[in-house]
Amino acid sequence: MSLGRNLQFLRKMHDGMTQEELAEKMAVSRQTISKWELDTACPEMDKLIELCQIFSCTLDQLIREDMAASGEMYSHMRIEDVDQFRYLRYAVISADPEGDAIQHIKRWAAACGVEEPELIGWDFPHVSQEQINVYHMHGYAAAWILPPDFDLPGKSAEIIVQNRQRYAALTVKDPFKAPFSVIPNAYKTLMSYMQMNGLQLKYEKEVLTCFERVYSQNGIEYMDVYIAVK
Repeated sequence: MSLGRNLQFLRKMHDGMTQEELAEKMAVSRQTISKWELDTACPEMDKLIELCQIFSCTLDQLIREDMAASGEMYSHMRIEDVDQFRYLRYAVISADPEGDAIQHIKRWAAACGVEEPELIGWDFPHVSQEQINVYHMHGYAAAWILPPDFDLPGKSAEIIVQNRQRYAALTVKDPFKAPFSVIPNAYKTLMSYMQMNGLQLKYEKEVLTCFERVYSQNGIEYMDVYIAVK
């Protein structure tokens, strides 16, 4: 049983809920919550059902699955207001769309005299099943966040403006060690965080619904994942 670890994880996901706050919702003492999380006591069935209602999970997930294990690689779940920015976008459908799109944007920036452009990216969904199943192709869009007051030489591309927008976000450590599981699970974890905190996805033409930003600190690679919320 992973009840104790799951409760700690779910509190963290639920906007950092404290033991005292959960105890108040459950009409029990903080010491009782502590015992549940230490697995020295188990809630009665009615309390288990109440916990499932609070955290929007199933009873099987709460007491049998190790929900915390999938979340240990993700940290700093938060709501973040992203200021207005301007960007250039390049989308491609290929066998290596992420690499192709990023390299194209980097060459674009270098031609404009910027050797280390700030990049973001997201999956490009307009791919047919034939392209996926037969040709093993996928889509990806990469974007160059333009520096403030940067003037693009000539009229070679459309500059897109993203207005100030609120996002749910989290940070992933070493995202490319197992990218085909770690990155999709990051989105699932973030969607769970949104659901637990009553946040709805914002889907509008003028807004980037989701995007990723990769960077390095002290020799370690990180990825911030963002999903737009209302």
